[in-house]
Amino acid sequence: MERTPNALIDATSPYLLQHAYNPVQWYPWSEEALRKAREENKLLIISVGYSSCHWCHVMEHESFEDEEVATVMNKSFVCVKVDREERPDIDQIYMDAVQLMTQRGGWPLNVIALPDQRPIYGGTYFPKEQWRNVLLQLAAFWRNDPAKCNEYADELVEGMQRLGKVASVEDDGDRSFPDVSDMLDRWSRQWDREEGGHLRAPKFPMPDSLRYLLAAARVTGNSEAQQQVLLTLRKMAFGGINDQVGGGFARYSTDMIWKVPHFEKMLYDNAQLISLYADAYRLTADELFLEVVEETMQFVEREMTSPSGGFFSALDADSEGVEGKFYCWNPDQIMEIFGEEAPCVMRYFNINEKGYWEHDFYIPLRLQDDASFAASEGLSVVKLKEKVNSWKNTLLEVRAQRVRPGLDYKILCSWNALMLSACFDAFAVTGNLRWKKLGEDNLAFLLRYFLKEDFRLLHTAHESEGRVQVAIEGFLEDYAFMIDALLKVNAFLPERSLLPVAGKLIHTVLQDFRDEQTGFFWFTPTAGEQLVTRRQEVQDNVIPSSNAVMSHNLLRWSRLSGDMTNENQVLGCLRNLREDIQRSTPWYSRWAMVWLELEHGSEVEVYGPASNALMNEIQKGYLPLSVFSSHLSPGEDVGSQSRYRQGETLVYVCRNRSCQAPVKSAEEAIRLAALR
Repeated sequence: MERTPNALIDATSPYLLQHAYNPVQWYPWSEEALRKAREENKLLIISVGYSSCHWCHVMEHESFEDEEVATVMNKSFVCVKVDREERPDIDQIYMDAVQLMTQRGGWPLNVIALPDQRPIYGGTYFPKEQWRNVLLQLAAFWRNDPAKCNEYADELVEGMQRLGKVASVEDDGDRSFPDVSDMLDRWSRQWDREEGGHLRAPKFPMPDSLRYLLAAARVTGNSEAQQQVLLTLRKMAFGGINDQVGGGFARYSTDMIWKVPHFEKMLYDNAQLISLYADAYRLTADELFLEVVEETMQFVEREMTSPSGGFFSALDADSEGVEGKFYCWNPDQIMEIFGEEAPCVMRYFNINEKGYWEHDFYIPLRLQDDASFAASEGLSVVKLKEKVNSWKNTLLEVRAQRVRPGLDYKILCSWNALMLSACFDAFAVTGNLRWKKLGEDNLAFLLRYFLKEDFRLLHTAHESEGRVQVAIEGFLEDYAFMIDALLKVNAFLPERSLLPVAGKLIHTVLQDFRDEQTGFFWFTPTAGEQLVTRRQEVQDNVIPSSNAVMSHNLLRWSRLSGDMTNENQVLGCLRNLREDIQRSTPWYSRWAMVWLELEHGSEVEVYGPASNALMNEIQKGYLPLSVFSSHLSPGEDVGSQSRYRQGETLVYVCRNRSCQAPVKSAEEAIRLAALR
């Protein structure tokens, strides 16, 4: 039977296109849909998800593909589908509403709203019959008592407005820094000291929190905190959450031991984890961490890079409708592929009772480092590594013949900026010029397609048949992560002069996003689409909050430019969040990092014809609280000219606006800038 498409058929989002042939008459978020709701006085169903979301697929199959349920939805509602990654502003607003109503959130996110977009009911996944009954009851409620619906909507929106804006705190004159040791002690009560991460399941990699913890441990000399981070990274590297065959991390582990992942792979996780493992290698010189960086980069290059240099958003958890099928193996398959060598392969990857999951699925994972495994097999480490590389290549070739998980081919400005930073972190520690080239190609892509002439950004792109289409005005996260990446990459590419671009983007943010009353930034620009409410994102999660990253940018920019105005704004934001940072550090870790950098940060600036090579050497050191810049020739300002000496390349290390005498070697510069 031929199916008729709905209004999503013209979308570019893979998630919206997945629903284009549902019998539900879906609309994308658009003025057409909102006007239809107003004119017909119908409630809105606002259903938010993303392409690699397992339970989004389940609800689609159970409810949105069902003719009976679709009839109920189409009759009494205007149905709107939203890709949360394409429209994070809409997602955040209605997630706030659901959390206020139910004290929980997640995806799929399903909200019932009045024709003017104000929510009155919501939740996450609903089984078919429950969903149908909820819709019938709400349609009757709106029909019979619209005044009560409006009253409830008013109360809910008032709560959302309070939740979405930071309460301003009076300046009490306190300029002291928080007690970092006390913060680490409070945090340590949540640590899983056997398996790493937090003492709960599911376990999410929290890259930004771990980067702060590593830096704070270094500042305080807290060896226990440092070991907790390194334990977590080793356990994750060995676990099923890390694709042992093809590299790349899944979104989270469903258990306490990093064994069984939720198999979807997100660009933002892998980008941040590359940078985190690079930091861990800088600190420890542990080859395991370097291998993780290299293999994760190979995964991103192979499976998430567009022909024009952008990075795709995600890979689905499912293939052939089965979660994890693409990534799992069983002993019979390994025997068929490797013959006599199969027992050794199965021991290495634990295709046995230790790696067993369900339904004859085994998840490759490791329980030993290579030295220990090689000794148990009577092999040298060198010989084992040769074998493992050969095994992985063979398994990759076999796996390539399977039905692949779905690819979300959206190219998001914010997530690409995270990956841009990761490319240069990977280059810094591996020396692999391939990763520098990958980063340079991505930088060119971002500047060509996402940066407008007026130094405003766009949010999403779609590449098809060699043509790139861009859409949606940029959100604060796009500016924050792009500026962050430009400040990092500028140190590696002095010939590109990226600092002026970063400065102009900062000016745009201050002009378009700043709340003059609190000093924080709105997630959406003042001239942007007017939604039910406007929100200031301050709490960190797997991705740090856009306000925290923007404050970090302002701090580093003030140190590079000498403009104290920006630093004073950062101090004001930190004072407002002081209690939250101290009490809930894992959820305010980027803010805590900003505070740490205010107290212990340094500037490392290289001047001279060999600045590129010298900066590359400096970047091998563990200097998490330093901001870097390099200059092939003197700038126009007097300060820059005074630091440039003809024919010499010099490094200036400054702290608290006081500079050391210039040095000529990376080792001396790292020593001067080091935390301890």
